[in-house]
Amino acid sequence: MTDILKQVQEILEYGPICDHCLGRMYGKSSHGLGNEERGKALRIALALLNNTPYIKEEETCWICGNLFDKTDLWAEKIKDALKDIEHETILVGCKVPPLVTESEEMVWTDLSLQSPEPIKAEFNRVTGKAVTALTGSEVNFKRPDIVIVCDIGSEEVDVQINPLYIYGRYCKYERGIPQTRWHCRECRGKGCERCNFTGKMYQDSVEELIGNPILEVCDAKDAVLHGAGREDIDARMLGTGRPFALEIVEPKIRSVSLKELEALVNKSAENRVSITLDHVSDRHEVETLKSGKAHKKYSILVEVEGDISINDVKSALADLKGTTINQRTPERVSHRRADKVRKRQCIDIECEGVEDGKFRIYVLGDAGLYIKELISGDEGRTKPSLTEKLGCSAHVTSLDVIMVEGVVPENQNEVER
Repeated sequence: MTDILKQVQEILEYGPICDHCLGRMYGKSSHGLGNEERGKALRIALALLNNTPYIKEEETCWICGNLFDKTDLWAEKIKDALKDIEHETILVGCKVPPLVTESEEMVWTDLSLQSPEPIKAEFNRVTGKAVTALTGSEVNFKRPDIVIVCDIGSEEVDVQINPLYIYGRYCKYERGIPQTRWHCRECRGKGCERCNFTGKMYQDSVEELIGNPILEVCDAKDAVLHGAGREDIDARMLGTGRPFALEIVEPKIRSVSLKELEALVNKSAENRVSITLDHVSDRHEVETLKSGKAHKKYSILVEVEGDISINDVKSALADLKGTTINQRTPERVSHRRADKVRKRQCIDIECEGVEDGKFRIYVLGDAGLYIKELISGDEGRTKPSLTEKLGCSAHVTSLDVIMVEGVVPENQNEVER
């Protein structure tokens, strides 16, 4: 104990220091006390040891400038910054002037202190408690709704609104709609004659048809759709739909009814897109969704050149069933995908009949299996293919995705809907 008090005496010789900064020099050495209480206790213990009067420090602290006298002011400032933003959880952070950090670290080094706590940690904790007491918000260290960064040097508050994620499935009934916004290749979104000054290659997208109505409800900045894969622009997404998570960027309103959002989107995008919303999601689920390797099932119409019977097609498909398909990056996407050979499994493939001279074929395959090229062969870039097996040209005239397996647990929070 005497050694610690000798250190305290040396710390006091640097200059006037507040109880917060004094206590923080030993901030990790005991529990149950705040740094202000710890600093006061150290002064009292030193006064008792030296048989001198206890004197409370009245001068400005040479380390923090009496920063902690302004805790209530910071809390009020943060409260004002949050007044128009709906939230339940927060996390307070700060930017500390370099001189302050260097000052306390100099003492740690000079005296070889073993258990100091940085000023940043104390400020975040003390200010966070003051804000929660003032606003009723709760602190969340992992996934807060709001992150508040206090710039101690400029005395400004920066509010960062974390995204709201919603998980669901969408169906797309109209061909010619891309999954996400597609900027004009000519102007890259700025607007030009080619895109009629819209900045887009296509007027609408699944992302916008779902996101735009939700943006208004949540008073948000943007909405970004993260899908479990994507269908071609000329393909429909039917059946139970494709899993997706919608990232709502900087929402000022978070307490939304999923049932109401679902109804709103389905009404505004009637006969084009529909959604079923399942639960409030998070960034971890988005990563799982995008990296997952879900099987997909397709319904396609195939046109074959030459005098080919349904039995010929069924025989050729039997040779493809269960086969590993070697697919070099298709010509149609080679401008935006790396040119390499991918191995994908054709798990199941069957012909169910003939419609207007075309063959109705169902395919179940690995994620990433190029279905159009599985049929056409893509001039030898995909092997084996239906064209190769038949010995004559075959190509897809229409394609619908009818099943996408989920990689994220669904129907978790029915109450939240």
